[in-house]
Amino acid sequence: MSPAPVKRCFWANSSDSERDYHDTEWGRPLHGDRALFEFLCLEGAQAGLSWRTILEKRDNYRRVFHDFDIECCARLGDQELERALTDPGIVRNRLKVYGVRRNALAAQAVQQQHGSLDAYLWSFVGGAPIDNRPVDRSDVPASTPLSDRLSKALRKYGFTFVGTTICYAFLQATGMVNDHLADCFCRQGTAP
Repeated sequence: MSPAPVKRCFWANSSDSERDYHDTEWGRPLHGDRALFEFLCLEGAQAGLSWRTILEKRDNYRRVFHDFDIECCARLGDQELERALTDPGIVRNRLKVYGVRRNALAAQAVQQQHGSLDAYLWSFVGGAPIDNRPVDRSDVPASTPLSDRLSKALRKYGFTFVGTTICYAFLQATGMVNDHLADCFCRQGTAP
């Protein structure tokens, strides 16, 4: 008798990259300014595209944008950003590419005022994940009042590509909000 198939969230079964990402990263509490900055930038890059597209280009994004080191990204010159626009390994959208520098400058402003990007972002959830316990995909919203507040706050600092839907995806990805479905193996904390 073969073992029962592994239950995952509805979006995680269409590719190996999405499955691996779901199984090892998505929805797990993420800390660290660099890591959170990376997710802010990648979620913004995904706007209008599939997450799979960005996931499969992630290593190229890390290469082009100095592993999302905030200081390095804040110092990106126009020449380097123009060169990035010719790199087929990333999404070559001018606003999104230039947005990485803009977001790094905004992240520095947050760091100066709040001590760290991590502390600031996690303050929106009181420092601990919000567990929504969705049963099926209809229980998972595209945005919430929390993502509305986060979006508005990030825009005040000058971040770009941080609309409420992007912010909700960011909250889910970084584990600030746990939206693993009730029957997902991740909810039980077991291995696939």
